[in-house]
Amino acid sequence: MTSDPTRELIPPAYRTKVVEPIARTTIAQRERLLHDAGHNVFHVPASSVAVDLLTDSGTGAMSAAQWGSMFTADESYAGAASFDRFRGTVSEITGFAHVLPTHQGRAAEKLLMRALVQTGDVVPGNGHFDTTRAHIEALGASALDLPCAANARSSTAAPFKGNINVNALADVLSSDARVPLVLITITSNRAGGQPVSLDNLHETAALCREANVPLFLDAARFAENAALAQRSDVELNDSSPAHIARAYFDLAAGCTMSAKKDGHGNIGGFLALRDAALAKAITPSLILDEGFITYGGLAGRDLDAIAIGLREALEPDYLRERLHQVDALWQMLHALNIPLVAPAGGHAVFIDAGRWLAHIPWNEYPGQSLVAALYRTGGVRACELGSLMFGLLPDGTERRAEHEFVRLAIPRRVYGHEHMCYVAETFARVAEMRQSLRGFRVTSMNEPLRHFMAKLAPL
Repeated sequence: MTSDPTRELIPPAYRTKVVEPIARTTIAQRERLLHDAGHNVFHVPASSVAVDLLTDSGTGAMSAAQWGSMFTADESYAGAASFDRFRGTVSEITGFAHVLPTHQGRAAEKLLMRALVQTGDVVPGNGHFDTTRAHIEALGASALDLPCAANARSSTAAPFKGNINVNALADVLSSDARVPLVLITITSNRAGGQPVSLDNLHETAALCREANVPLFLDAARFAENAALAQRSDVELNDSSPAHIARAYFDLAAGCTMSAKKDGHGNIGGFLALRDAALAKAITPSLILDEGFITYGGLAGRDLDAIAIGLREALEPDYLRERLHQVDALWQMLHALNIPLVAPAGGHAVFIDAGRWLAHIPWNEYPGQSLVAALYRTGGVRACELGSLMFGLLPDGTERRAEHEFVRLAIPRRVYGHEHMCYVAETFARVAEMRQSLRGFRVTSMNEPLRHFMAKLAPL
């Protein structure tokens, strides 16, 4: 191996202090587990999963500093010092003065939507994810996705495929539709973990100001968005991730946050707001549904762990390692000629299962077929983001999703390079049999958010 003697060597980011054994199962055992789970890997016991890429939400490894903070946490019901530290960190990072803790991100979504959204409203966004869409539709409103044009070309690399289509947004804001808020998700999970550019958010904020409509962020992956923006926008190359993230928050009226992602927590979230009146109006619902305003359904130790985790998520060395791991898995699968969303996102690798399994019709869920094959072959658990997740409409009819994706969401600070190599080897085995894979039909739970609970049968 040759190397440049002038290049500074960068050591690995972590060393291991605690280990957890990984279950070893046979193909026959996994076939039985799939059958018992109704071919839905959400029902497969985690103890029978080798590499779990179902989600990056709450599945990360906390740092020694986070674990240490839990021993000195304040568990007082009201006015706990842990909340003061939590609120101080959130306000410092975001600039939002009013911080309402919740047990996780979907609770923050629920509080915000119930406060602002009415029947018949339209809520535009760059790509509403599952629970966000469900909260909007449960109120009789429409969740309108307005992705940028580049998002339609999944295999073509573009730097900011999470952007909203500002021309389409302008049309909606100038129409007769009642728009109570615009929600921009950073990064866009629907688009493959792709970032939103600061320029795009400036344009969006200007349109919202002109229409007197508040702009909110779903900031679950705000640090990854900042790192990807820094990499792709030359004007941000010399800025710190924290400075870049603050520039995004400064354009918004508030944010929802699942702290189970870039908060490095195993549970938790928050709603952060500029408007004191809106925060006051939401407070009774917070107390009723979540808990008192200084704990919001969380233990003090969770609040302290998140306060530290939010800062760790903005550390340049951590973000460099995080994006490198996602890139490495992307490159391994790309070498196998598997159609992928390009470029690699911030938290996951997305496979275009609709293209790779083109022989399976969309209404037989090619993504779910790939998910089942990955688990059966190697015990790798992934998640379908296609017509099973997004195809069912509120009236019970079904439509084709924009993409038939499978997501490999990588937990933060959990797996090493050898795990990613194992995932790639599993894909190589599946590639040998992909023409023999068949689709599925839903046998139960054919309703909104059905992907969590549905049972399926192979065709």
